[in-house]
Amino acid sequence: MPSPLSADRPAPQPHERDAVDALIHRARQLRGEVDAVRRDAVLVDEEDPHTRWQRALCELAVHHLDDLGTRLGQLREGLGPDAPHPPRPPGQPSVKTPSRTAPHGGAAPPGSGSLIGRVGSAEWDLLTDEVTWSDELFQIFGRSPDAGPLSLDELPSVLLPEDQPLLTALVTDCLVDGRPIDGEFRILRTDGRTRTLHMMGEPVLDTDGCTASMWAVLRDVSELRHNEQAVLRTRDALRRRQHMARTERRMAVELQEAVLPPWRGPLRLPSRGAGALDVAAHYLPSESSSLIGGDWYDALELPDGRTVLTVGDLTGHGVEAASAMAMLLGALRGMAVAGVEPGALMGHLNRLLESSVQPALGSAVCCRFDPATGTLAWAQAGHPPPLLFRNGEGRPLPSPDGVLLGAASGVAYERDEAQLLPGDVLVLHTDGLNRHSDRGAGPDALLALAPRFARARTAQECVRTVVTEFGGAERLDDACVLIARIGA
Repeated sequence: MPSPLSADRPAPQPHERDAVDALIHRARQLRGEVDAVRRDAVLVDEEDPHTRWQRALCELAVHHLDDLGTRLGQLREGLGPDAPHPPRPPGQPSVKTPSRTAPHGGAAPPGSGSLIGRVGSAEWDLLTDEVTWSDELFQIFGRSPDAGPLSLDELPSVLLPEDQPLLTALVTDCLVDGRPIDGEFRILRTDGRTRTLHMMGEPVLDTDGCTASMWAVLRDVSELRHNEQAVLRTRDALRRRQHMARTERRMAVELQEAVLPPWRGPLRLPSRGAGALDVAAHYLPSESSSLIGGDWYDALELPDGRTVLTVGDLTGHGVEAASAMAMLLGALRGMAVAGVEPGALMGHLNRLLESSVQPALGSAVCCRFDPATGTLAWAQAGHPPPLLFRNGEGRPLPSPDGVLLGAASGVAYERDEAQLLPGDVLVLHTDGLNRHSDRGAGPDALLALAPRFARARTAQECVRTVVTEFGGAERLDDACVLIARIGA
């Protein structure tokens, strides 16, 4: 910043005192609000990159507002009739000001207390070789006033070696070409601490227009730069985390789409013969599209003409849940084609999930329908039972015993049977429809759709009814629904 008597520009005119008071009040009010946000950020998860980024931004804003408040306070003091330390014109004797002291009586270290202690001024007289430092500048450099100020030739010796050429270039440009100084460099104090200083200054010209001295203000911006770096680090960490989350979600979606049945419209199973099932299914995503879970549905025609219907849900989200679902569904299909009956099949899936490298819990229901006899054999593992709709009324099938997959070793899963009639509608669903936040969705809400299912002519129409009823809800988890309508 320019000396008050710089020959090529006049000293600025003072502002009105009441206007400065108003600015000080507004700055303090804003500082308090930002500090409140900063305190709130400390109370939340310290490991969250977004929280660290928010807190770092608040720290940076508080430093800027503290600095602004200090400058306005100095301006206000300078406007008063009894201002003790008006700006000193170059060449006049310096006026000593009381130094800030630490509790033990020594000089307060830079960065403690008010920002005033982090700003100091200096003047290097080229004609007399006199050097004048403010008391604050001695504190910033960690230098005893008894040792005296550093000359321009001595100043680079306290800088880090890699920053010395920068200071030399700044000073040369100022003294030779008359350019203003505006740059930063790092110093190594005698106490071993490294500080970052921002230096602003200009040449002071004599009456002939020649450079008589150099006047500068040096500010310790170590905390400010530290907070800026924290903002950059947390922002980069947040971006990396967001990128990883997007990549993981894309992988989970691709894996899920590759594993779930390729058919999206209605399906007839078996493809020939009387009593075939008209099958349709739908996947309902959660409120957060990033939560790709381990829900599945499947309908599979067996070599003997019977049909397997299954839905299930694994705990967790993302690639791990989707990959575990792929493993489990693949095993289920293989065992079903091999003729393993539903109860024994659940037991094998339980042992498979138990021995998995990434243990998880899951629920499932597996039904095997024989179109020749109309018999439905089924078993469940901690899963909501199938719902049977007949003649405009619905009811859940009585559940055979079965615990969650992966919850216990050596458990047996019971099997039960039900007789289905032409026109019956069978609904299998995962418990994502049972969340209380889904406007009361669950078995009762599904059973209330019985009259609408009775009017539907296809399984696809029944699925549309379920999606219309529950698809717009704010779902905490994803869900699947599979509907089979028994043909004549």
